Amino acid sequence: MSNNQPWCHGNITRSKAENLLSKAARDGSFLIRDSESVQGAYALCVLHQNCVHAYRILPNEDKKLSVQASEGVPIRFFSLLSELVEAYYSPNMGLVTHLQYSVQREEELDEEPESSNQPPQLPPRKFTSNDGKDSEVKTSEQACKSLADTFLMRLQHVDMSTVPEEHQMAIQDYFRTSIYLDAEHVQNGNPNLPSLKKLTMALCKNLNNEISRTLPTLEVFHQSLDQQFPSGMGQFPKHMYADSSESISFRLEQLTKLLYSIEDKAKNAVFNATGYEGGHRKSLIPPVTFEVKQESLGISMKVFLKVDVESGKLFIKKSKDGPEDKYFVHNKILQLVKSQKMHAKLVIVVETEKEKILRKEFVFENTKKREGFCQLLQQMKNKHSEKPEPDMITVFVGTWNMGNAGLPHNINSWFQCKGQGKTKDDTADHIPHDFYVIGTQEDPLSEREWADTVKGVLRNITNISFKQVVIHTLWNIRIIVLVKPEHENRISHVFSDSVKTGIANTLGNKGAVGVSFMFNGTSFSFVNSHLTSGSEKKLRRNQNYINILRFLNLGDKKLNPFDITNRFTHLFWLGDLNYRVEFQSTEAEYMVTKIKQQQYQELLCKDQLSMEMNDEKVFLHFNEEEISFAPTYRFERYTREKYAYTKAKATGTKYNLPSWCDRILWKSYPLVHVVCQAYGCTQDIMTSDHSPVFASFEVGVASQFVSKQDLNSAPQGGIQIMNCMATLQTKSKTKFFIEYHSSCLEKMVKTSEGENMEHTDGSIKVWFGNQAQLTPIISDPEYLLDQHILICVKSTDCDESYGEGCVALRAAQCCYTEFHITLTHHGEKTGILSGGIQLQTSAGKPTEKLYDFIKIEKDDSVTSKGKSSDPNKTSITKAHDISNPSYVGVTYKCGNVTDRGWSYSMPPKNLPVASQGGKDPLRSPSDVGTHSPPGKPSTNQNPVHDEKMFDNPLYGSMGKPHTQSQDQDPPQKEHLTIPDPIFLSKPADGDSERPPVPTPRNRSYTCSETKPLPGAPSTQQSTMQKKPVVPSRSQGCMPNNRPPLPAKSRPSPLEPQAPKPRDNRESTELPSKYGPAVRPGQLQPQKDTQPDVPRRAAL
Repeated sequence: MSNNQPWCHGNITRSKAENLLSKAARDGSFLIRDSESVQGAYALCVLHQNCVHAYRILPNEDKKLSVQASEGVPIRFFSLLSELVEAYYSPNMGLVTHLQYSVQREEELDEEPESSNQPPQLPPRKFTSNDGKDSEVKTSEQACKSLADTFLMRLQHVDMSTVPEEHQMAIQDYFRTSIYLDAEHVQNGNPNLPSLKKLTMALCKNLNNEISRTLPTLEVFHQSLDQQFPSGMGQFPKHMYADSSESISFRLEQLTKLLYSIEDKAKNAVFNATGYEGGHRKSLIPPVTFEVKQESLGISMKVFLKVDVESGKLFIKKSKDGPEDKYFVHNKILQLVKSQKMHAKLVIVVETEKEKILRKEFVFENTKKREGFCQLLQQMKNKHSEKPEPDMITVFVGTWNMGNAGLPHNINSWFQCKGQGKTKDDTADHIPHDFYVIGTQEDPLSEREWADTVKGVLRNITNISFKQVVIHTLWNIRIIVLVKPEHENRISHVFSDSVKTGIANTLGNKGAVGVSFMFNGTSFSFVNSHLTSGSEKKLRRNQNYINILRFLNLGDKKLNPFDITNRFTHLFWLGDLNYRVEFQSTEAEYMVTKIKQQQYQELLCKDQLSMEMNDEKVFLHFNEEEISFAPTYRFERYTREKYAYTKAKATGTKYNLPSWCDRILWKSYPLVHVVCQAYGCTQDIMTSDHSPVFASFEVGVASQFVSKQDLNSAPQGGIQIMNCMATLQTKSKTKFFIEYHSSCLEKMVKTSEGENMEHTDGSIKVWFGNQAQLTPIISDPEYLLDQHILICVKSTDCDESYGEGCVALRAAQCCYTEFHITLTHHGEKTGILSGGIQLQTSAGKPTEKLYDFIKIEKDDSVTSKGKSSDPNKTSITKAHDISNPSYVGVTYKCGNVTDRGWSYSMPPKNLPVASQGGKDPLRSPSDVGTHSPPGKPSTNQNPVHDEKMFDNPLYGSMGKPHTQSQDQDPPQKEHLTIPDPIFLSKPADGDSERPPVPTPRNRSYTCSETKPLPGAPSTQQSTMQKKPVVPSRSQGCMPNNRPPLPAKSRPSPLEPQAPKPRDNRESTELPSKYGPAVRPGQLQPQKDTQPDVPRRAAL
């Protein structure tokens, strides 16, 4: 067999093959690996002059193998790889050099089974060695005879009075003779036990006939209950009841599933018809009242805010039981603005009956209460929205290693995000998530038991009967996805798969299960993994991760060059990842003391997963919310007060130090909306030595877009990608081209061959000078701005990927934009790609998104004296700096720049920063694709940002008064200056530690109809300031399609103050004034944790 040859390396990665050849360091060194682009093909890798040359070995129709070598060399065919290698030891065979030295495989240590877990019993293995053959056969016969005697003895002690005599004889005959035949089949590699199958078919003869007669009837009944009955849907395979030779257990399983399905559908139909809710009232969110403080004329007053989600009203009352005559309807609540300096402060922007805009400031009891209020208001807006499809959903993600133990009586806290860490307030208990994704490990329950349990818990909490999308199990590793009933028809393209990473990568005691699906126009994937255990097996866990990335088969098959980290808009990775805290065993008690004091920072600095992520070895560009909860492993069962970190073994004491084994991470496409609202663990579920971990996410989604424009008359849209330069980390001697993939394109687009500019040791630069013209299927900006282009750099020789990345079209919504993205392959960084992108769309304006309803405001909270200080009476306002980091998921880690894998920049850096009173003509959405690339600046590139406020571009510019006279020109759109690339390019001088910044959105102030407009700052003043550092979801402005937002006025400009580090715990949870835990690799929180904001220009 070729697999036994030392030069045959199987499915190792291309980069691994290059490293092995580089270590060999001799011309003519070679190895053969599996091809990454063609199933059943191979790649012959040869080292020559410190470069690796790869040749494809392809099979033909007759399974003969041939090498794609130099032109002019006759093609030779071989039956075996060994014959091919032997032939190419000869020179002049078309290779760069003949084969000389085979590179040996690196031996990989198999995972040892854990002593605490009983390994699964495997069938006896056949050994082909002739040595001791007679003794093996003798031993096998003895074992079978002993087994047969045991079963016959048991049979004598069983009451068989009710069993027909012919069945008794058949069973006895099997134990006496047929079991030996089955044993022989197993020894020969056939585990099907044909004699046992023959026996069960005989015993179930009547049952089998009855199933064949009953299944068609049940199928017809099932179809009649099905709500949706499109052609070809809902039909069970005919062979289920036509082929009586199928395994009786398989047919019974299908029959059982069908009966369960019939029962569920019948119940749902009857319940819906009668209005019965299974003993529960209709799902309603009860009114919730918050006690807050409001300042008026410098006096703090107690006020009560009552949120009635069902009626869509917000009541403001002076006493808890006071009259409810003052309220605002949902469509009059324009904006919620969170203060970043005061974590309990919230500004509610409302519109009065007289169309006046008011800012009402309130201070809540704590941050949790404020977050609960915001979630209720957001739920209200969503419930009463007139949109046919949602643009934001909430996702619950949970992971729990159940420790092969039964369930406790109550697991509600897990699904309500209650316990330690970043948790939700009680006021949000009745707000259901749209998705519930639960991953379990060491799960002893059946799929049916677990699904019924989870559905029952959710029904008790939310009064909603959630629908099961998919459930997938690998041994004791399981994942289940449930959704609200109203989303059932929005889900399509459901896939599930699993990968084994246990002993020799053949056992499923360790591994991963994954699911993927489309929610309208957004792709999701969830992976639940149980990786190798043991503090010392960090490298093995890293390899588990790489194997799962490579072999988990989910999503669109057309995206074959991309692994799962680039195939989906949102990828969530959860499970018992088993990464440990690297402390000495002698420091166990010290760790426990720190945990009891809730001082996690020192422990997190030694967290293996965090260190490996910082070193870019695993989970490249994944995100994880800050950990503010205790380690979830290894507890003594039935208590959370004691860690059982020692285990007595025959070889000595084994230590399992407290660790954050159970984690939830995510990775999303650039410039999409993702916010982690909760991340923690429960404290009251104690049947396992692990605590369940929960996370709650707010996620932006795109609808299945139907353009309102006439496709025949709408102008043709266009996407131009140009000036691309790739720097690839490879020693391969080959040429490269680029493939562009996207759901907004009719088909994949391939570029011409690039030009290799320079080749240094270990890397190569490739210039792709030709412009790639991509034609989207729809040119409407509302559709295009939600799309992404997947980029793959491939070799011309082997058609294998050397790196993949993603670019958001939203980055180019206003003009030509430079991008810088990290290229990855199989989870490893393989290079950098920079270039420019330009977008041409039809005219149109995007609609408001629900996730733009809440902003974050960085202000100095200085209130003017006098009447104007009353927030309820403010009419002349200055804009504050409002932003929402969640738009792009920008993370600040104590001043260190976080590489997110992408950045965007606007090239014309020498243009004025501000315009003079808006003299320059401004552009419409249809012009967004006509901006000039670098070196070709147009005359209309003067962006305007005369104030510090930046808002969602979907609302439009706020620089004009709210109303205009008829003789005024219509409002014009303004362009922005996008910050320099700070991820992969050099920062500006003197600003080397600037955090990652997406483009600020232009924002200006709003004035009342009777007050003059404050003057704009001069160009000279603006150009001397630093560029505003404002995290935002996108670059550019869009037309104004809703009332503008005012901001509180202040008497004089002050330097903005940096916010304090966030602490998600309540004051009662803190034993003393400790700061929040900092992730490993971060610096201690400094005084200035936020980027600089430019000073307000003097008026």
